[in-house]
Amino acid sequence: MNVIVIGGEISHDSDKYIDAFPQSRIDVLDSSNLSAKTLSNKLLGCEGEIVLLVDARTEIIEFKQSAAELFELVAETSEDWSLIYADYEVDDQGQITEEHLLDHHIGRVRDNTDYGKVWVLNLEKVREILPLSDTTQTAFFYELKLRLSEVGELVHIANRYSGSAYRIYKPIAEQNVFDYLLASKESQLELEAIATDHLKRIDAYLAPGAFYSKVPYAHKEYALIASVIIPVNNRPDFIEAAIESILNQTVQDIEVIVVVNGGQNDPTVASVNHYLAGGKKFDASKPAVHLEVLDINNIGLCLNVGLKKARGRYYVQLDSDDQLTPDAVEKIDAVFRSDDTIGMVIGSYEVWEKDSATGEISRMDSIPKVTHSEWTEDNGRNNLLRINGAGAPRSFYIDAARDLGYLDMNTTPFARNYGEDYEFVSRMSEHHRIGRVWDPIYKVVRHGGGTDHNIDRATVDRNNNAKDVMRQQAIYRRQVLNEVENG
Repeated sequence: MNVIVIGGEISHDSDKYIDAFPQSRIDVLDSSNLSAKTLSNKLLGCEGEIVLLVDARTEIIEFKQSAAELFELVAETSEDWSLIYADYEVDDQGQITEEHLLDHHIGRVRDNTDYGKVWVLNLEKVREILPLSDTTQTAFFYELKLRLSEVGELVHIANRYSGSAYRIYKPIAEQNVFDYLLASKESQLELEAIATDHLKRIDAYLAPGAFYSKVPYAHKEYALIASVIIPVNNRPDFIEAAIESILNQTVQDIEVIVVVNGGQNDPTVASVNHYLAGGKKFDASKPAVHLEVLDINNIGLCLNVGLKKARGRYYVQLDSDDQLTPDAVEKIDAVFRSDDTIGMVIGSYEVWEKDSATGEISRMDSIPKVTHSEWTEDNGRNNLLRINGAGAPRSFYIDAARDLGYLDMNTTPFARNYGEDYEFVSRMSEHHRIGRVWDPIYKVVRHGGGTDHNIDRATVDRNNNAKDVMRQQAIYRRQVLNEVENG
């Protein structure tokens, strides 16, 4: 077996690799001056059938004594494989946890999917896909994984307990949904180029402008400009601020539809009743507030019930613990009216934090304005498959939802009130342009009961599984579109 270690300062001592793989040739490459060409040439220079590629740039890696035998036997008994990866252990100052990785499928195109630090590569398959792109500066493993997935199976060695092939030493990281904001523009562009080339090779790439059509109801008359729909469960302390942010819009030709899904005993119902006729906060000069009460906590169902009741031209998103800026609907409407091929508009947002003692919210300066500027006119809908979000608030023609089949109601595998909006953005982008509002028009409010931070690993994995299945379905749809287009 050939062993190639991509290492930093902690990895230059190759003795530990010799002990783990005594019959192997060990090469340690310094990551500080590593290039795509250097790595490609090193891999192409390997002899035999398999090579073990170790990413030791940032962590110390320790192999179990049986690792070599496990890797070699899995390679020997697997058919048409190109890459083998395995679950592993993490040692955080003596605290051992086990990382259970996700099984690969065609929808796993995210750049942050964990495939571990150690890969077994099929050299026959490697020779088919090399060299790596000259433009790849740092994301060697991401490009290599995608390319190998095109020519063979990615085999996952799973672990129940005490079955990991290796251990890494590092602090156990918290799950942070905003970590992508810290990535540099250069690295984002590099990752986008890698993902785009992959989609082209598997015939799932959507060319600029391809398959767009005019929105058939762009000039249709509607009773109202917009319907803001709020699904909510047990948030009486937030719902009034959310409703007030709608009533204070610069555009008043709108309505509010609140869908409480906790049943009649949900305390949110009483808070919403204040805004209905006869309530202490009712104002006939303000947009009408409507209440729907369900006893099934299913966000897709809430949104679809609201869409069926809506009288507006557009749906506008508002989560129950967030707020719209006063000019949100006005700016969204202006983008829609600028082009009749635009079927959806996505805004930008800022992250705020609620003080648990005073109830006041304040801007979190540590998190920059979230614009999802990686979305471009030409390539945004392809790049969407690489990242986990598209921005907020989202707005679309309500008739478009009726035509495209409404939003997912937890029917996608692994979906648990998660990803229904992402899935709909993907479907919409295959038919109509997505317009953007680059100014922040939405306030995401973080608080102790929120679902966008302090998430455990099991929930993150379940959510990633859900969105990756949605990506899988999107790839299949796009391949069909391209096949029909190309005859």
